[in-house]
Amino acid sequence: MKHLLLLAITFLASYNTFAQINMQDSTMQVIGYWDKNESQTYIITSEKYKVNGTDTTEREFVTYEVDVTVKDSTAKSYIIDWVYRGIETNTGNEFTKSLAKISENLKVTIKTDEMGTFKEVVNWKQIQDEMRKGLTHLRKEFKHIPNINGITDQVEKTFTSKEAIASAAIKDIQQFYTYHGANYTLGQELTGKLEVPNLYGSKPFVSDVSIVLDELNEEDNNAIIRMWQTIDSEQLTAATKTYLKEMAAASGNKGLNLDEVPALQNETRTASRIHGSGWIIYSVETKEVWADDVLAVEERIIELK
Repeated sequence: MKHLLLLAITFLASYNTFAQINMQDSTMQVIGYWDKNESQTYIITSEKYKVNGTDTTEREFVTYEVDVTVKDSTAKSYIIDWVYRGIETNTGNEFTKSLAKISENLKVTIKTDEMGTFKEVVNWKQIQDEMRKGLTHLRKEFKHIPNINGITDQVEKTFTSKEAIASAAIKDIQQFYTYHGANYTLGQELTGKLEVPNLYGSKPFVSDVSIVLDELNEEDNNAIIRMWQTIDSEQLTAATKTYLKEMAAASGNKGLNLDEVPALQNETRTASRIHGSGWIIYSVETKEVWADDVLAVEERIIELK
């Protein structure tokens, strides 16, 4: 992503177009060496659950496949299609199932620079229209659910603009291109502060970020890169309270005591095995949000089929 390239810019080595892994100086430059019409299929699994004390509750799974195809390649950029299909959930909640299914056969067209660094969502207006139509249908189908409009409105917020879609609606795509565009040295930790999207809608959060090239495999032409990202607790807690206040007002709940909301912590860990061609082989991202003895976990796995 662009901000990771900025983070690593002081560590960039000379760009070598013939090899990404250099065992002589133990470095890897993550670049997309992709041809027009080249395609890979990935299986993506997303799991969410909560841990309250020693009890694990509210476990949900979503699995789907995505066909990633290079539609165009120039000296300065790539145009890439992500097409979603085979969406399955483990929930018995019919609304949740229907909400997941509105992304069936959805195509997201993105643009990267020549190194494979994510730049923008190209067809964001088309995505916005399709999701609005799907949510409008859900509002009618599930109108018997209390506060259905408030629930679907929160989903629709992630599709209100090109920027919102890029930051909140395509987390798997952002995860896929996390490390593209920069050079990494084995065992050398890159650290810094970065702004990350605030899904509650206010200004971005400030986070502390560390990145390290953990493993180089010359024989298999791949490497493992890891990242740790921690959001500022005060900002996160304040934004959460504001969000809860707005939701309470919308639902007519006047009994909410925001003083009882504990300090929140948020940490995200992302580890990816990346082939020398720039294709992801395997990537896992784990986000943990906790307060007192309550922990909410969201894990997303991207695996080459």
